[in-house]
Amino acid sequence: MSRLSLFAPDNFPLIQPGQPLLPAIVDALTQGGQPLADNDILVLAQKIVSKSENRFIDLGDIVATDEARDYAARCLKEPRFIQAVLNESAAVVRCVPNVFIVQHKLGFTLANAGIDQSNIDPSCINEEHRELALLLPQDPDASAAALRRQIRDTLGVNVGVVISDSFGRPWRLGTTGVCIGCAGVEPIRDQRGQKDLYGRTLQVTMPAIGDEMAAAACLLMGEASEGRPIAVLRGLEVIEADLPATALLRAGNEDLFR
Repeated sequence: MSRLSLFAPDNFPLIQPGQPLLPAIVDALTQGGQPLADNDILVLAQKIVSKSENRFIDLGDIVATDEARDYAARCLKEPRFIQAVLNESAAVVRCVPNVFIVQHKLGFTLANAGIDQSNIDPSCINEEHRELALLLPQDPDASAAALRRQIRDTLGVNVGVVISDSFGRPWRLGTTGVCIGCAGVEPIRDQRGQKDLYGRTLQVTMPAIGDEMAAAACLLMGEASEGRPIAVLRGLEVIEADLPATALLRAGNEDLFR
Protein backbone atom coordinates (compact mmCIF):
# COMPACT_ATOMS: atom_id res chain seq x y z
CA MET A 1 0.00 0.00 0.00
CA SER A 2 1.33 3.44 -0.94
CA ARG A 3 1.12 6.16 1.67
CA LEU A 4 1.88 9.88 1.84
CA SER A 5 1.89 11.98 5.01
CA LEU A 6 1.19 15.71 5.03
CA PHE A 7 1.43 17.98 8.06
CA ALA A 8 1.59 21.70 8.81
CA PRO A 9 2.40 23.33 12.17
CA ASP A 10 -0.22 25.60 13.68
CA ASN A 11 2.21 27.73 15.67
CA PHE A 12 4.16 29.42 12.91
CA PRO A 13 5.10 33.04 13.78
CA LEU A 14 4.33 36.08 11.66
CA ILE A 15 7.42 36.72 9.57
CA GLN A 16 8.84 40.23 9.71
CA PRO A 17 10.76 42.02 6.91
CA GLY A 18 14.23 40.53 6.59
CA GLN A 19 13.63 37.80 9.18
CA PRO A 20 15.48 34.52 8.44
CA LEU A 21 13.09 31.64 7.80
CA LEU A 22 15.09 28.64 8.95
CA PRO A 23 14.93 29.28 12.74
CA ALA A 24 11.16 29.77 12.56
CA ILE A 25 10.75 26.61 10.46
CA VAL A 26 12.86 24.51 12.82
CA ASP A 27 11.10 25.81 15.94
CA ALA A 28 7.60 25.30 14.54
CA LEU A 29 8.24 21.75 13.32
CA THR A 30 10.14 20.73 16.45
CA GLN A 31 7.39 22.03 18.72
CA GLY A 32 4.90 20.11 16.62
CA GLY A 33 6.88 16.91 17.11
CA GLN A 34 7.78 16.56 13.42
CA PRO A 35 11.34 17.76 12.78
CA LEU A 36 12.56 17.61 9.20
CA ALA A 37 13.94 14.28 8.01
CA ASP A 38 15.76 13.07 4.93
CA ASN A 39 13.62 13.02 1.77
CA ASP A 40 10.94 15.31 3.21
CA ILE A 41 9.48 17.93 0.88
CA LEU A 42 9.16 21.33 2.57
CA VAL A 43 6.52 23.54 0.96
CA LEU A 44 6.47 27.24 1.80
CA ALA A 45 3.90 29.87 0.96
CA GLN A 46 5.41 32.49 -1.31
CA LYS A 47 4.32 35.23 1.06
CA ILE A 48 6.68 34.31 3.90
CA VAL A 49 9.57 34.03 1.46
CA SER A 50 8.80 37.48 0.08
CA LYS A 51 8.48 38.93 3.58
CA SER A 52 11.78 37.38 4.62
CA GLU A 53 13.41 38.89 1.53
CA ASN A 54 11.80 42.27 2.28
CA ARG A 55 9.99 42.43 -1.05
CA PHE A 56 7.64 45.15 0.19
CA ILE A 57 6.69 48.19 -1.84
CA ASP A 58 4.75 51.25 -0.74
CA LEU A 59 2.09 52.18 -3.27
CA GLY A 60 2.31 55.73 -1.93
CA ASP A 61 5.75 56.00 -3.54
CA ILE A 62 4.51 54.97 -6.99
CA VAL A 63 3.50 57.44 -9.70
CA ALA A 64 1.06 56.05 -12.21
CA THR A 65 1.80 56.59 -15.90
CA ASP A 66 -0.85 57.30 -18.50
CA GLU A 67 -0.63 53.64 -19.54
CA ALA A 68 -1.34 52.52 -15.98
CA ARG A 69 -4.25 54.93 -15.67
CA ASP A 70 -5.75 53.61 -18.90
CA TYR A 71 -5.52 49.99 -17.75
CA ALA A 72 -6.81 50.95 -14.30
CA ALA A 73 -9.90 52.59 -15.79
CA ARG A 74 -10.60 49.47 -17.85
CA CYS A 75 -10.14 46.95 -15.05
CA LEU A 76 -11.53 49.18 -12.25
CA LYS A 77 -8.40 49.03 -10.11
CA GLU A 78 -6.25 51.67 -8.41
CA PRO A 79 -3.80 53.28 -10.89
CA ARG A 80 -0.77 53.06 -8.61
CA PHE A 81 -1.43 49.37 -8.02
CA ILE A 82 -1.66 48.79 -11.77
CA GLN A 83 1.61 50.66 -12.23
CA ALA A 84 3.23 48.35 -9.69
CA VAL A 85 1.90 45.38 -11.65
CA LEU A 86 3.26 46.79 -14.92
CA ASN A 87 6.65 47.32 -13.28
CA GLU A 88 6.84 43.56 -12.59
CA SER A 89 5.43 42.44 -15.93
CA ALA A 90 6.73 41.54 -19.37
CA ALA A 91 3.34 41.73 -21.11
CA VAL A 92 -0.34 42.37 -20.45
CA VAL A 93 -2.49 39.35 -21.31
CA ARG A 94 -6.02 40.45 -20.36
CA CYS A 95 -7.59 43.59 -18.96
CA VAL A 96 -11.33 43.50 -18.22
CA PRO A 97 -13.39 44.78 -15.28
CA ASN A 98 -11.92 43.46 -12.01
CA VAL A 99 -9.34 41.29 -13.79
CA PHE A 100 -5.79 42.21 -14.81
CA ILE A 101 -3.74 39.27 -16.05
CA VAL A 102 -0.10 39.67 -17.04
CA GLN A 103 2.98 37.69 -17.89
CA HIS A 104 5.40 38.25 -15.05
CA LYS A 105 9.06 38.96 -15.76
CA LEU A 106 9.75 35.51 -14.29
CA GLY A 107 7.57 33.96 -17.00
CA PHE A 108 4.46 33.13 -14.99
CA THR A 109 1.05 34.19 -16.33
CA LEU A 110 -1.14 35.29 -13.43
CA ALA A 111 -3.36 38.01 -12.04
CA ASN A 112 -1.75 41.24 -10.81
CA ALA A 113 1.81 39.91 -11.30
CA GLY A 114 1.35 38.08 -8.01
CA ILE A 115 1.37 41.38 -6.08
CA ASP A 116 -0.61 40.96 -2.88
CA GLN A 117 -1.91 43.20 -0.11
CA SER A 118 -3.56 40.56 2.08
CA ASN A 119 -2.15 39.48 5.45
CA ILE A 120 0.27 42.40 5.57
CA ASP A 121 0.68 44.44 8.74
CA PRO A 122 0.88 48.09 7.54
CA SER A 123 3.10 48.98 10.51
CA CYS A 124 5.61 46.18 9.91
CA ILE A 125 8.13 48.58 8.32
CA ASN A 126 7.32 51.88 10.01
CA GLU A 127 4.35 54.04 10.86
CA GLU A 128 4.67 56.16 7.72
CA HIS A 129 4.16 53.29 5.29
CA ARG A 130 0.45 52.51 5.10
CA GLU A 131 -0.11 51.27 1.55
CA LEU A 132 2.14 48.25 1.51
CA ALA A 133 2.06 45.52 -1.08
CA LEU A 134 4.24 42.45 -1.47
CA LEU A 135 6.04 41.34 -4.63
CA LEU A 136 7.00 37.81 -5.58
CA PRO A 137 10.53 36.74 -4.62
CA GLN A 138 13.06 38.10 -7.08
CA ASP A 139 14.27 34.59 -7.93
CA PRO A 140 12.10 31.89 -6.32
CA ASP A 141 14.31 29.02 -7.51
CA ALA A 142 17.36 30.67 -5.95
CA SER A 143 15.38 31.26 -2.74
CA ALA A 144 14.44 27.57 -2.60
CA ALA A 145 18.02 26.47 -3.31
CA ALA A 146 19.44 28.74 -0.60
CA LEU A 147 17.00 27.44 2.02
CA ARG A 148 17.71 23.85 1.03
CA ARG A 149 21.45 24.44 1.52
CA GLN A 150 20.83 26.06 4.90
CA ILE A 151 18.76 23.07 6.01
CA ARG A 152 21.43 20.61 4.88
CA ASP A 153 24.28 22.58 6.47
CA THR A 154 22.44 23.28 9.74
CA LEU A 155 20.37 20.15 10.30
CA GLY A 156 22.27 17.58 8.25
CA VAL A 157 19.17 16.42 6.40
CA ASN A 158 18.53 16.30 2.67
CA VAL A 159 15.11 17.71 1.76
CA GLY A 160 13.37 19.13 -1.26
CA VAL A 161 11.98 22.65 -1.15
CA VAL A 162 8.95 23.99 -3.01
CA ILE A 163 7.73 27.59 -2.96
CA SER A 164 4.00 27.77 -3.62
CA ASP A 165 1.71 30.56 -4.76
CA SER A 166 -2.00 30.59 -5.57
CA PHE A 167 -2.93 30.85 -9.24
CA GLY A 168 -6.27 30.93 -10.97
CA ARG A 169 -6.94 28.76 -14.04
CA PRO A 170 -8.49 29.82 -17.33
CA TRP A 171 -11.31 27.29 -17.52
CA ARG A 172 -12.05 26.55 -13.87
CA LEU A 173 -13.16 28.62 -10.89
CA GLY A 174 -11.02 29.08 -7.82
CA THR A 175 -7.32 29.09 -7.12
CA THR A 176 -4.87 26.29 -6.47
CA GLY A 177 -1.31 26.00 -5.26
CA VAL A 178 1.34 26.26 -7.97
CA CYS A 179 5.09 25.72 -7.75
CA ILE A 180 6.91 28.98 -8.52
CA GLY A 181 10.28 27.92 -7.10
CA CYS A 182 11.92 24.64 -6.16
CA ALA A 183 15.17 22.91 -5.30
CA GLY A 184 16.08 19.26 -4.93
CA VAL A 185 12.83 18.04 -6.50
CA GLU A 186 11.65 17.13 -9.95
CA PRO A 187 9.17 19.87 -10.96
CA ILE A 188 7.97 18.03 -14.07
CA ARG A 189 8.35 14.39 -15.05
CA ASP A 190 8.61 13.50 -18.71
CA GLN A 191 7.02 10.08 -19.19
CA ARG A 192 6.77 10.28 -22.95
CA GLY A 193 8.09 7.09 -24.50
CA GLN A 194 7.19 4.95 -21.48
CA LYS A 195 4.56 2.21 -21.67
CA ASP A 196 1.13 2.22 -20.06
CA LEU A 197 -0.45 -0.85 -18.42
CA TYR A 198 -1.25 -2.33 -21.81
CA GLY A 199 2.04 -1.60 -23.52
CA ARG A 200 0.89 1.50 -25.39
CA THR A 201 3.61 4.15 -25.73
CA LEU A 202 2.81 7.37 -23.90
CA GLN A 203 2.85 10.37 -26.23
CA VAL A 204 2.18 13.48 -24.09
CA THR A 205 2.24 12.44 -20.41
CA MET A 206 4.24 14.91 -18.33
CA PRO A 207 2.95 15.10 -14.72
CA ALA A 208 3.51 18.51 -13.13
CA ILE A 209 4.98 17.11 -9.91
CA GLY A 210 5.91 20.53 -8.51
CA ASP A 211 2.38 21.88 -8.93
CA GLU A 212 0.87 18.70 -7.48
CA MET A 213 3.02 19.02 -4.36
CA ALA A 214 2.14 22.70 -4.00
CA ALA A 215 -1.58 22.01 -4.39
CA ALA A 216 -1.51 19.15 -1.87
CA ALA A 217 0.25 21.32 0.70
CA CYS A 218 -2.29 24.11 0.23
CA LEU A 219 -5.01 21.81 1.57
CA LEU A 220 -3.44 22.32 4.99
CA MET A 221 -1.80 25.69 4.52
CA GLY A 222 -5.02 27.41 3.44
CA GLU A 223 -5.51 30.70 1.62
CA ALA A 224 -6.79 33.18 4.22
CA SER A 225 -6.33 33.43 8.00
CA GLU A 226 -5.20 29.87 8.76
CA GLY A 227 -1.69 30.97 9.73
CA ARG A 228 -0.02 27.81 8.38
CA PRO A 229 2.46 29.00 5.75
CA ILE A 230 4.58 25.84 5.67
CA ALA A 231 3.77 22.18 5.19
CA VAL A 232 5.81 19.00 4.92
CA LEU A 233 5.16 16.09 2.58
CA ARG A 234 6.66 12.85 3.82
CA GLY A 235 6.81 9.51 2.04
CA LEU A 236 6.66 10.83 -1.50
CA GLU A 237 9.09 9.24 -3.91
CA VAL A 238 10.51 12.25 -5.70
CA ILE A 239 13.45 12.14 -8.03
CA GLU A 240 16.08 14.68 -6.99
CA ALA A 241 16.73 17.03 -9.89
CA ASP A 242 18.34 20.35 -10.66
CA LEU A 243 15.48 21.55 -12.88
CA PRO A 244 14.03 24.95 -11.88
CA ALA A 245 10.31 25.61 -11.46
CA THR A 246 10.45 27.52 -14.73
CA ALA A 247 10.69 24.10 -16.41
CA LEU A 248 6.93 23.99 -15.85
CA LEU A 249 6.35 26.97 -18.15
CA ARG A 250 4.99 26.28 -21.60
CA ALA A 251 7.06 27.76 -24.42
CA GLY A 252 5.49 30.70 -26.21
CA ASN A 253 5.27 28.84 -29.52
CA GLU A 254 3.26 26.11 -27.77
CA ASP A 255 0.75 28.52 -26.22
CA LEU A 256 -2.40 27.97 -28.28
CA PHE A 257 -4.74 30.16 -26.24
CA ARG A 258 -3.19 33.59 -25.99
